Amino acid sequence: MKILVCISSVPDTTTKITFTNDNTEMNSAGVQFIVNPYDEIALARAIELSEGGKGTVTVINVGESETEPTIRKALATGADDAVRINAKPRDAWFVANQIANYAKENNFDLILTGRESIDYNGTQVAGFVGELMNIPSVSIAKKIELQDQVALVDREVEGGKEVLSISLPCIVGVAEGVAESRIPNMRGIMSARTKPLQVLEALDVAELSSIVKFETPQPRGEVTLIAANETEKLVELLHSKSHVI
Repeated sequence: MKILVCISSVPDTTTKITFTNDNTEMNSAGVQFIVNPYDEIALARAIELSEGGKGTVTVINVGESETEPTIRKALATGADDAVRINAKPRDAWFVANQIANYAKENNFDLILTGRESIDYNGTQVAGFVGELMNIPSVSIAKKIELQDQVALVDREVEGGKEVLSISLPCIVGVAEGVAESRIPNMRGIMSARTKPLQVLEALDVAELSSIVKFETPQPRGEVTLIAANETEKLVELLHSKSHVI
């Protein structure tokens, strides 16, 4: 069993984000980057599925050299080897093409990724990769098991869950609940230094979208407290001040 896990390098959730170059780029100065939390869940499940000699786990990242500490953390967590596609990840379409191109050439049985990255929240990569490779893709999976050459997947749908039986190879975007993220131990950290990390040049992909501008949310206004028995006053403020009714 060969499993490929797609990981992205994202700003730590506690980081205060600012923008530069006329608000067209994120200012990365002083920002701490981590493995995308949903991708950590995907990696943890891949390691569980491969334990006991059942398979191998490769992680792939589309990014420039500054993402290598993030990749090494994934190796320390338990991945067997890693690949970095040497390019700035423009958008989900660009990233998906890089992943699909590599995966096609290396015959993976299962590809896992997080449901979305916490910086752009696009939820697009798994679906794009599935289409580019002509294999089944499933998003927002809450459980995944393997049985022979079949993946048994539970996924969220409105009002309940959907249980799927999918022939391998396939790609699954996992959500919380699939596994518990793992913390690298000292042995893993030391071994990560010697695990293979292959750097490949990016596939040329047509640019279909670009970021025009980033904008930060408006600061929160003052809070107006209304007594529980002042319903008419609340309605008036919602109408005249908030303009929601």
